[in-house]
Amino acid sequence: MGTDETNSYAIGATALLIAESAPGDATQALALTGIRVRAQVDFAHAAEHLSEQGLDMIVIEAAAAPEALVENVLARVDAVARERHLSIVAAVSFDQVDLAYANLFGPHAGLLCDPTMPERVNAFAVARASKDCRRRPALHDVGRDAEAARLQRLNEEVARIADTLARLSRSEGVTRRGNAVREPGSEYCGPVAVTAETSAAEIRAVIRSRRLRAQFFAPDLLADPAWDMLLDLFAAALEQRQVSVSSLCIAAAVPPTTALRWISTLHEAGLFARQADPSDRRRAYIGLSAKGLEGMRGYVSAAKRAGIGLV
Repeated sequence: MGTDETNSYAIGATALLIAESAPGDATQALALTGIRVRAQVDFAHAAEHLSEQGLDMIVIEAAAAPEALVENVLARVDAVARERHLSIVAAVSFDQVDLAYANLFGPHAGLLCDPTMPERVNAFAVARASKDCRRRPALHDVGRDAEAARLQRLNEEVARIADTLARLSRSEGVTRRGNAVREPGSEYCGPVAVTAETSAAEIRAVIRSRRLRAQFFAPDLLADPAWDMLLDLFAAALEQRQVSVSSLCIAAAVPPTTALRWISTLHEAGLFARQADPSDRRRAYIGLSAKGLEGMRGYVSAAKRAGIGLV
């Protein structure tokens, strides 16, 4: 392994931090994951620093940023990150979720909503691991022993981060919960046409039944955000309505950052489809893909043929 590559691995990743003030939680989480902050800039001057060399990721703290600047900065950062193969970790408020999702989309971007410290550490660890994979030298450039040593260092780093996450989770105690009421009146009818052996009312009844469990059992014990979101989007498709990302996060009945992570996972699985709002570029809707619709229709048909109730 060359000297430059060795030193680059040793110092960890380097980030540009875009924030209006000194974000203590973000700075601490970056330090815990071995990420060095090259510079911190406010939103008004962010564009001037995006061309800096030696960056591995861009970290955005948008919650306290002026609303007029957030959209332009997010769009510019996404374009630069795609061009330069950088990772993005953006922490936003719940009111900014739709705007963030409309501008930051893809495996290079990690979205956090009012994150806890463990959620920050986890996001930064994932971004750093992505950086390490991109910089991994070709096998013919290193010996087997050197590669084994590098992997051992990486395993030790992962173990250290996991231990840090466990300690932080214990210290924070109960996981924060958002409002469990579905966002009203923010969706509009779309051209989606779905036929199935069920109705939107039946699917909504299933959703209400699942929410009823929370009155008798701790919600964390029975949390199933992926299925809750699939049910919600299936009902919306039957109703020919479009769903905002923030509304889907509420329907998931888990903390927003967890919901956003599941949305990304289900996108990658080909079950969700992103739908731009032609009348407002600051909002992106989300719906079931053709694969997702086929799966839900198949599940409903199979359950009814077997005489099994929907769950």
